[in-house]
This record gives sequence, C-alpha cells and structure tokens, in this order.
Amino acid sequence: RFRPSLRHPDAPPAQPADRAFLDVLLSLPPAQRRALMLYDGVGLDLPETAAETEASTPATANRLLNARETIAERLPDLADPEALHRRLAEVGKAEKLRLPKADRVRTGSEYRARFWTRAAIAFTALIIGATALTLRNAPTHYEPPQAPGRAISGVPPRMGPGPLTYEDTTLREKLRAELPNGQDRLAPQAR
Repeated sequence: RFRPSLRHPDAPPAQPADRAFLDVLLSLPPAQRRALMLYDGVGLDLPETAAETEASTPATANRLLNARETIAERLPDLADPEALHRRLAEVGKAEKLRLPKADRVRTGSEYRARFWTRAAIAFTALIIGATALTLRNAPTHYEPPQAPGRAISGVPPRMGPGPLTYEDTTLREKLRAELPNGQDRLAPQAR
C-alpha cells in the first residue's frame, strides 16, 4: 500500500450483478479466493493449483470446496462449477484493463532501484560511522572493576593533634611574648 497505484483501487464493475459477485469473491478468505481463482478462473488442475498456493492437494481441495459452498450460499445461481467458471470468465473479459506505458514502467522501476540503492548505501555508511565511533570511544585496554570497599582491621583510627610537648609550649610562650605587633613586626630587619 505504499505504492501510489495500490492506494487507489480500481473502480467497481458497472453492473450490479458483477458488483455483487465481486463482493462475494472479496469476502472469501485469501487462501480460498486464491484457490478458487486459480482452479475455476485460470483453469489450472488441482495439483497445479496446490503447487501455486504452496499447499497440499487435499488442503487445496478443501479450500476450493469451502469457497464454492460460500458462493453457492450467497449466489445460488452459481452453485454449479461450470456456471461459476463461465461467470468468472465473463467478468474477467468484461473488464477493460489499461496497461501502463513502457517508458512509465521503466522510469518508475529505475526510480525505485535508485532509491533503494541510495538507501542501502546510506544505511551502510551509518553502520560504518557507528562502528568507527564505537572503536574511537571504546577502552583500549582491560580495566578491572573496582573492588568493593571494606573495613581495614589492625590500624588505629585517625586522631587530631596530640597534647603539646614541653618544647612546643616554651616556643609558643616565647612567640607570644615577643613583638606581637609594632614597628619591628611590620618591617623586619635582615640580620
């Protein structure tokens, strides 16, 4: 649904009977609708239909029978497989399908190829840049994890300064007594 051509579906058939038949077909589960269109619409036999739908032959036969039952319930005039095949052929031939011009298909496919190529190159450059950034910021050597902290035994606790010794006390007294302020303190003489 990202492509513009798929955003706008085709116009429904003009005839009310064709619209009702299309509604019944679209109401079928996709697996049953696929089996019915390949077997009754295209005309493949049962093993080929099973191969195309990537299912076993009994599973494909069961899908085909269930699809025919659903159509017969809603549109009783199509209960016969031959009538259903004929009706699918009539509806298919009645539609006028427009083929896009070759140059439009080519330019569109070239544009898509260019876009996806550029997207792949940009993604590759992004991966290379992320790898380079990771290599630049990754540690270059092994850093062991820091061991959890634990208490150390046998070491005395840290203490403040102890009591002053006799020499410390006499020095303190001498410094306090001598020149606490004054001329000599402000301009000392070199001796």
